[in-house]
Amino acid sequence: MSSELFLDNMKPRLIEWRRKLHEQPELGFMEYETTAFLAETLNELGFQIYAGKDAVESESRYGVPPSEELKKAEQSAREAGVSEQLMNLMEGGHTGLVAVWDTNKDGKHSAFRFDIDALPIEEAETDNHFPFKHSFLSQRKGVMHACAHDGHTATGLGLAHYIAENHAQLNGTFTLLFQPAEEGGRGAKAMTDKGWLSDVDRFYSGHIGIQQLPVGTIAASTRGFLASSKLNAAFTGQSSHAGMKPEDGRNALLAAASAATQVYAIPRHSEGVNRVNVGKLQAGSGRNIIADKGYMELETRGETQAINEYMQTQAKRILQSAADMHDVDVTIEFVGQTEEIVCSEELISSITTACEESRYIQKVDHFAKVSGSEDASFMINEVQSNGGQATYMLFGTPLPANHHAPLFDFDEHVLVTALETYIQIVKGGHSVA
Repeated sequence: MSSELFLDNMKPRLIEWRRKLHEQPELGFMEYETTAFLAETLNELGFQIYAGKDAVESESRYGVPPSEELKKAEQSAREAGVSEQLMNLMEGGHTGLVAVWDTNKDGKHSAFRFDIDALPIEEAETDNHFPFKHSFLSQRKGVMHACAHDGHTATGLGLAHYIAENHAQLNGTFTLLFQPAEEGGRGAKAMTDKGWLSDVDRFYSGHIGIQQLPVGTIAASTRGFLASSKLNAAFTGQSSHAGMKPEDGRNALLAAASAATQVYAIPRHSEGVNRVNVGKLQAGSGRNIIADKGYMELETRGETQAINEYMQTQAKRILQSAADMHDVDVTIEFVGQTEEIVCSEELISSITTACEESRYIQKVDHFAKVSGSEDASFMINEVQSNGGQATYMLFGTPLPANHHAPLFDFDEHVLVTALETYIQIVKGGHSVA
């Protein structure tokens, strides 16, 4: 079957998969049903499957949810029909899957990463929101695919079908990494430390959106992803009656609030981009009670590892100083990180050349400027440190709302553009002579 016919046949399936995944979003390290769906599909195609504890290094996971949350999600997955054999592999937040296809013919080893997790966001229920209007809204309150990972996962399944159907005309080895917990920089290191990238010649990942580019436009690489650190801070003081004995209280709310404002006063580094953000702040139990508990989730970012380390060090100093000022204790937990990314220049020309004769790809930009962070950085840097090449691409689409927003969505036509990009890469680097 020609790649054009394959793409025509695959397009409605990509949309079907995307919508199925969108309806059942799962947070990082709790993607039990998503992993099971992937395992069933990829096993039927003939891939060698490694799931759960076989796919991730347990001790390298960051920010694993509390056990009670994991158990609740596991019970839900069992009730949804996930097999006990697979649940045993995934138990305790060991989600994600690696699928390997060895053609048994000499050739390159290429790896492709697709993130599978969702976000703790309440999805919009308004007629101007495409998933609501077309009845595939999230069925899990407070959880939403608001960053296109449903589209990434669907694209990965499409690539798997292409490899399985065309393996006789291909050489080398393919490793598809369906990674858990990308949000917060928590899951890629766990797959990297498991050794999946140690002998990879070429690594590819990418993102739908980020920049508002027309459908049909892709970027062969990106510039500007920042190193980042994710921190949780728990302040503990002493409660007391706010009117009768305020002097006996030690106010954790004030400590947390002081820290939240003061981290924004960190002097910015002169050698590159740097950022800090407090994304969550909780404290107190009542208006007449001196608060004995305060909790904060924050992050730092930097253009380089060194700049981010500076931001992180300053943030920790301020957290401790705020605690000392209000005579409370603080516990700082490190729950995620990413590294800086420098894409391999060599892959830009190969992707551009591979996509010249494309039906859905209209334009290939050499690079796109970005400013967020990506934990695929661990995979990219591992491949490059071993002498391989790696890149991170963008797939253009209009964006009706920002990423990580209740109205986030993308043009579903981008799915076939992204899939054709991966197919052209495979054809360009793995076709039998």
